[in-house]
Amino acid sequence: MRKVGPYGVETLPQVLVNAPAAPAACRRGLVERARLQWRRTDGGDPAALAEEFLAAHGLPLHDLAQPAAQPHRSTGACGAALYLSAAAGALLAGAPDGAPEPTPALPDLAVVVYDHGPTRPAPPGPPPTWWLGEWTESWTPRQHADAVDAVRAAIGRGDVYQTNLVGHAAARYTGDPLPALSRLGALPGARYGGVLTGDGWAIGCASPETLVEVTDGQLTTRPIKGTRPATAAGRAELLTSAKERAEHIMIVDLERNDLARIARTGTVDVDDLFAVRRWCDLWQAESTVRATVADGLGLADLLRATCPGGSVTGAPKLAALNQISALEPVGRGASMGALGWVAPGRVDLGLTIRTAAADAERLHTWAGGGITWDSDPTAEVAEAAAKTAPIRATLAGR
Repeated sequence: MRKVGPYGVETLPQVLVNAPAAPAACRRGLVERARLQWRRTDGGDPAALAEEFLAAHGLPLHDLAQPAAQPHRSTGACGAALYLSAAAGALLAGAPDGAPEPTPALPDLAVVVYDHGPTRPAPPGPPPTWWLGEWTESWTPRQHADAVDAVRAAIGRGDVYQTNLVGHAAARYTGDPLPALSRLGALPGARYGGVLTGDGWAIGCASPETLVEVTDGQLTTRPIKGTRPATAAGRAELLTSAKERAEHIMIVDLERNDLARIARTGTVDVDDLFAVRRWCDLWQAESTVRATVADGLGLADLLRATCPGGSVTGAPKLAALNQISALEPVGRGASMGALGWVAPGRVDLGLTIRTAAADAERLHTWAGGGITWDSDPTAEVAEAAAKTAPIRATLAGR
């Protein structure tokens, strides 16, 4: 077990990694220089701690409106992986603590700074022995359906317009979980494919959804909301569903408001409204919201404005988070948070949907969906199962 100082700051031996959203030219050539790990029990503001830590290690992100820095030199920091849990995002939004976490080994914030080392091929050898047991759900289909009904009742009272409900499952394993988690990044549409590891934990991501991207002074978010099987009939059903479109538009409006807090006035715009994209065996509806970065916007304020992502909370965001805290039986762990790459002039964070995590004994997955007044509880349970099926199959090696 590695020793850590205040706020979990530690300097680690050099380890080659494959961080989600890292530049393509750097993958398989990243060497860890230092890291910050933080948990809610440590106290403090995780957004501010992340910005301060990065600046202390040669990666200032105090003004994202500035042009991107020149490419790093061989002796300088390449960039950093940044992970923020859903629970940390809820803290930034002012929401109460939720249910106990099923993965207490995971930090709520991890910032890992990398140097750029020589590219090395994957080590040869036979596949390691791997066994994955049966999945145990954190709630039954009936309990999930009852939670959907509870959200619908809250909508009827006027408490919320929409709330995203997420379920969890865990399975015991034997062997090294990293190859299984790494396979997730190869799934079709895994825009944020990759793995982040720590002492006693690992996260594997296959997310297609951009939480927030900052490049050349432009803000972008790509909310995904609305799912159907990847068939011709499924695509037609998604495009013509009044319920899915209404659910999607509510989240797009929420994301527009989030970006407006940190953008130059009058620059927020929506591109590709309700565009249908494919992820594995599913069609998903995705929109693109863009804006110009406000002068002086730093990483901390960016995280406070966008975390947790609207497509995994609901609207209004704080009211939905209060419902999530009351209804979900376990915490969201590594899911529904943020994971990606940061560097001066560039931020690219994915929303950790289609994400799994490992602790010393179990693998964990999460899946859910947005609930509106028109939601059918049985259909919502089936949609969550459809989203997690490719993840579980990939982890098992099928």
